[in-house]
Amino acid sequence: MTHDSSASPLIFGGAAQSPRAALPVLPPLALYIHIPWCVRKCPYCDFNSHTASPVLPEEEYVDALLADLDQDLHAVYGRELSSIFFGGGTPSLFSAEALGRLLKGVEQRIPFASDIEITLEANPGTFEQEKFRAYRALGINRLSIGIQSFQEEKLKALGRIHNGDEAVRAADMARQAGFDNFNLDLMHGLPDQSLDDALNDLRQAIALKPTHLSWYQLTLEPNTVFWNQPPTLPEDDTLWDIQEAGQALLAEHGYAQYEVSAYAQPGRAARHNLNYWSFGDFIGIGAGAHGKLSHPDGRIVRTWKTRLPKDYLNPAKSFQAGEKALTNEELPFEFLMNALRLTEGVEARLYPERTGLPLESLAEGRREAEQSGLLQVEPSRLAATLRGQLFLNDLLQNFLT
Repeated sequence: MTHDSSASPLIFGGAAQSPRAALPVLPPLALYIHIPWCVRKCPYCDFNSHTASPVLPEEEYVDALLADLDQDLHAVYGRELSSIFFGGGTPSLFSAEALGRLLKGVEQRIPFASDIEITLEANPGTFEQEKFRAYRALGINRLSIGIQSFQEEKLKALGRIHNGDEAVRAADMARQAGFDNFNLDLMHGLPDQSLDDALNDLRQAIALKPTHLSWYQLTLEPNTVFWNQPPTLPEDDTLWDIQEAGQALLAEHGYAQYEVSAYAQPGRAARHNLNYWSFGDFIGIGAGAHGKLSHPDGRIVRTWKTRLPKDYLNPAKSFQAGEKALTNEELPFEFLMNALRLTEGVEARLYPERTGLPLESLAEGRREAEQSGLLQVEPSRLAATLRGQLFLNDLLQNFLT
């Protein structure tokens, strides 16, 4: 489906949508590529991932991804990609040959920025050093390694296929393969986890000297095994102690928190994720992928792709499952839901630049949030207070219409 860019006024839900200002400059553009297969589905995972068959349909899926991208090109002509992120599932199940053909095809369609960041998600159980050297040679310059824990009993409880030794080796092998920029994904608040357990995991991760750490609490999500068969999780007091002690430990070792669950060495924040959180644009290709694209006339459109791999690969079915143009009433919440995750927030001028709406459209909600101590009183920035970061949902309620 394509958009008629000449349509005005826009109609949503039967009501005429008042026009927005044309965007003075389009935001940075990123590409998210979803590869939906895993060796095994984890009981806590609510992502669009599916257990892989012995032989993956690499060729067919790469063909489909490029055809999917072709259908989105009309909306991004003249722009370049600032970052690419291979997410999953487990993208490292794909061969370097398949990913190389895909990257070549992408670059033929959309030019790459000279300093493009290209991230690949990988699990320790899929690490092969030669394979990862080949990934690095393709131009993939950042890895995100799903460790979750280094402790055998915790990994078993989480349904992970790797062990603690493999997790340690994966980080070493990433560096040996030429990756000087990599993230480790680590969870806390695991079943029966103590404060000491959590801090030991964190110390082990820090000892591996990643440039970036994603450290976040396990949550029970609907439509997962854990939701239907909940494990015994730590008490709230223990969770609070883990959070406080862990943040202090990370800061002590030079990992600055820049987002709710993201910590980085200086200059190593994830550029792809920063683009999400600052309301940048991204194309989403692959089964179940989501996208968000701004248009010069002020339209901002979210898209989502066909979810099941068998349907995505079916030539008789459309890649795109749906789309929605964001309304003026929805934009304040949509923008702040992302921007206020950043510990330092964003410059206030970014709001009119990225939404086409005047800063005054936030005035009422901003005043209420400041008075309740959830938003910093800082005219030139939009940033949560420390309390606002802890109660982000309460903060965002001020901007719902």
